[in-house]
Amino acid sequence: MQNEKGNENFKALLKSKGLKVTGQRLAVLEVLQQREDEHLTAEEIFDLVREDHPDIGLATVYRTIQLLSDMGIIDKLSLDDGFIRYEIGKSSASGHRHHHLICLSCNGVFSFEKDFMEPLENEINKLTGFQVVNHEVKLYGYCKACREAKNQD
Repeated sequence: MQNEKGNENFKALLKSKGLKVTGQRLAVLEVLQQREDEHLTAEEIFDLVREDHPDIGLATVYRTIQLLSDMGIIDKLSLDDGFIRYEIGKSSASGHRHHHLICLSCNGVFSFEKDFMEPLENEINKLTGFQVVNHEVKLYGYCKACREAKNQD
């Protein structure tokens, strides 16, 4: 069963980071995994976790999110909408996060995995001696669906 396999992977991940495996931590990770393209707020995570764990408190969810974020298991991001959002950590082998494409029309957020920044980072290091260890890229524009809808008007 996929959920059991996911739980085992999460348990192993928590243990590898030296964290105790708890139901709350697993529940938060499961919610984020099930909605990996949604970039959820803490309150949204809380509401979703409570569906299966009605006794969980908001403070517990906040503490869990903070711990998982501090350990690099989940990523914290700002999409310039006034909320901090979270997703399962998706850093590449080089340690870089993926990028986000944000539609100005529908407010959709799309993940983009290819990293075009590495040559720029290498050039920055070569010219200035500054070593970039991470970056966050947000590109704003119009998604394909919104562009096509606009062209039909």
